[in-house]
Amino acid sequence: MPVASRREMEYIYAALLLHKLDKKIDEATLKKVLQSAGAKPDDTRTKALVAALSEVDIGEALKSAVVAPTSTAPVPSETTPEKEGKEEKEEEVDEKKDEEALAGLSSLFG
Repeated sequence: MPVASRREMEYIYAALLLHKLDKKIDEATLKKVLQSAGAKPDDTRTKALVAALSEVDIGEALKSAVVAPTSTAPVPSETTPEKEGKEEKEEEVDEKKDEEALAGLSSLFG
């Protein structure tokens, strides 16, 4: 699916604003919204968007866009192979210390 350019998105945002306000999305109102936002409307783009949207139920399109599953990037694990190796060594050292401490205690109660 092609990605809309920044300029094309201005037209889409204007159309979404008109839809949200329950206004008719036609060339005149779309141009007014763009002009009030400081953009210079292009007649060709305006006509193309109005024609494309004439066949679309924007409300339904928005509902399906919200419901559509999104993929998320995998979250990197906090442990890297380097950290795992260090953690294993620390655990081994801790276990040895525990064993030595227990051996010392057992000698007291021998």
